[in-house]
Amino acid sequence: MITEVAAAAGAAPPADGVILPGLIDIHCHGGGGHSLCTEDPAEALAAAAHHAAAGTTGVVASLVTAAPADLLRQVRALAPLVAAGDLLGIHLEGPFLSPARRGAHDPALLRDPDPALAEDLLAAAGGAIKIVTMAPERTGAPLVAEKFRAAGVVVALGHTDADYAGMAAALAAGAGSALVTHLGNAMPPLHHRAAGPVAAALVAAAADEASVELIADGAHVDAGFTRLVFASAAPGRVVLVTDAMAAAGMPDGSYVLGPLRVTVSGGVARLASADDPGPGPIAGGTSSLLRVVATASAAGVPLPDAVRAASEAPARVLGLAARGALAPGMAADLVVTDSGLRVRRVMRAGRWIR
Repeated sequence: MITEVAAAAGAAPPADGVILPGLIDIHCHGGGGHSLCTEDPAEALAAAAHHAAAGTTGVVASLVTAAPADLLRQVRALAPLVAAGDLLGIHLEGPFLSPARRGAHDPALLRDPDPALAEDLLAAAGGAIKIVTMAPERTGAPLVAEKFRAAGVVVALGHTDADYAGMAAALAAGAGSALVTHLGNAMPPLHHRAAGPVAAALVAAAADEASVELIADGAHVDAGFTRLVFASAAPGRVVLVTDAMAAAGMPDGSYVLGPLRVTVSGGVARLASADDPGPGPIAGGTSSLLRVVATASAAGVPLPDAVRAASEAPARVLGLAARGALAPGMAADLVVTDSGLRVRRVMRAGRWIR
């Protein structure tokens, strides 16, 4: 725990150094060649360790759409890691998503929100599920969303083909705790005659009634969109995420995301298809969260705002009152970088891990 924040007696800080709170990624599928969509706890730990060494001291394991039996096995395998503090929680990104906006999710496995499956997943997790993404227009979504909220799970809206009114109503049902999964990705684009879910999310975030994820890595959204989101949202309502998959921190090549094959070229991951030689949909990220912060800052977002979006804001989403800031009483998680935001050292829970 941090007991005091003060200038070091008799020592000047390095001229080119920056000290940040430990970063928190609430949307991460893997990294360092390892997947978090797994039944193997050792593999999940290796993925979390990769991101920890890059400055992300807290990770939520995001599971992609899979068959119910597979999801249940993955949840049961990861739940003990959440209980032990190795992961901050589990995020179910699917299977309750729109086929029209499926992104890198197997369309054959998508389904309407199912109360029975929701109950089975909650029982298997024992409190480890912290976030669930669903498309609000799918049949049964309001009922299942309320079931998850009653269990303390944050309901995120995403992979949706909803219109403005439908998205706005679903966000209002979250009563200020709603989250939007990777704003701008896997949803209709903002249009002046069909404002759609992007506009509804920005209105809610501006009113301090919802938080919005943003994959500001330079591939998922561009600099202008990044600046628009930060300029529109109330302070602390933008949450930077990586959406990282196993290829994060690895060379270009072939990887998998859940049951789907992915090709990484030029650092951009896309679905691979033997039937379509053209570039497929973006399939997760390959950046660290610190690089996302740096990219957002380079896009014109003030550095304190970008850092807050990767520390305090995600801690708020998860209800972690003692994480995400450098202040007395907070967890001793911090990152030391150079002036270019390249990681030098990382402390987690008061111990240097790099």
